[in-house]
Amino acid sequence: MKKGKKHQQGTGARENGNGNAQRHGEHESWKKLKLVEIHQALNCDPVDIETLRRAAVSKGGLLTDEIRRKVWPKLLSVNVYNLPAKPTKDVRENHKDFNQVLLDVRRSMKRFPRGMRVDEKQVLQEQLIDIILVVLQKNPALHYYQGYHDIVVTFLLVVGERMAIAILETLSNHHLRDFMDPTMDSTKHILNYLMPILEQVDPQLHDFMLRAEVGTIFALSWLITWYSHVLSEFRHILRLYDFFLASHPLMAIYFAAVIVLHREKEVKQTECDMAMVHQLLSQIPQDLPYEELITQAHCLFTCYPPSLLAKCAALQSCKSITINCFKAFQTATEQQRPDSVLRRQLLRARGLGGPDSQLVLSRDTQPNQAANQLVKMAVWGISATLGAAALAVAQTVLDWAPDFF
Repeated sequence: MKKGKKHQQGTGARENGNGNAQRHGEHESWKKLKLVEIHQALNCDPVDIETLRRAAVSKGGLLTDEIRRKVWPKLLSVNVYNLPAKPTKDVRENHKDFNQVLLDVRRSMKRFPRGMRVDEKQVLQEQLIDIILVVLQKNPALHYYQGYHDIVVTFLLVVGERMAIAILETLSNHHLRDFMDPTMDSTKHILNYLMPILEQVDPQLHDFMLRAEVGTIFALSWLITWYSHVLSEFRHILRLYDFFLASHPLMAIYFAAVIVLHREKEVKQTECDMAMVHQLLSQIPQDLPYEELITQAHCLFTCYPPSLLAKCAALQSCKSITINCFKAFQTATEQQRPDSVLRRQLLRARGLGGPDSQLVLSRDTQPNQAANQLVKMAVWGISATLGAAALAVAQTVLDWAPDFF
């Protein structure tokens, strides 16, 4: 009997192992298929923005930082072959926000990867200061707010200094525009969407929070930093940035709503007291089911769009620059040329061509060899799995990871 039992256990272990191997294989195939889909979208002319948005929203998001460096600029209509110059020292001279930016950046050490050397962090902090000041200097209508640096550091770590300036300038004039007014009125207006969403989905929870008089201030830091100030895992922050960059500017408040709904039992079991409920909600859990919540937020936006929620009295008194400009911004992103075309245009503008063009391009963009090697490995993996379908798009995949730092 013991031998039989042992044999059965061994068989079960092998079956379990085979099941895990199968699931792993399916996961890798799914990733490779998504990689091909993204690459094809990037090389359409015009770029297939809708496919890129779906990839950023769907399970797993954009998968790697190499892909983000290609897709994030497209989602914001940023030309990576026409990036702003590196900031000069004079950007700090007599800037009204310099002292506050300096204080906030000095407190941002925890936002950098664990294990990074202190001197490397210090270099990045100096770049962080310059990026913020350059964006503000070029856009006098924008006003710095505490928490803005949390968003900027995320882009700096992924795309580097020059591309971060370009991305932040666009983002600050669109998705983040209401937060950068001289007063908090527009930010409060965005926060006011939270309770109507809860009322539509869970009236009891909505009424409980009204009785507790907790308001929405607990979600302020979530909203204005795109959750990067309150989440400890960088991979979770990046997953949300994929989602938000591909979505309506109000998606961050819809995500706040699904977090509250996810914690509905905890909230209702708390004493109906403003201080108690605020304390509970302001401490965001670190083990949230992010993919599930992203799907729920996307569904809520479809079922209860801002136009429906705006009928509430609290949302009628303020006109949002962010919301009003989004449709035109979204339309503009759909007319972009692929990077291969932008690269040729750059060379023609410089009067270059022929065998010397690749040398000049290489000197200007200085591609990251390690990143290119990573992409080569991905292509080989795709080719082995998908055959001709992958080979059809593999010729230009090595352009995926230029280093614009």
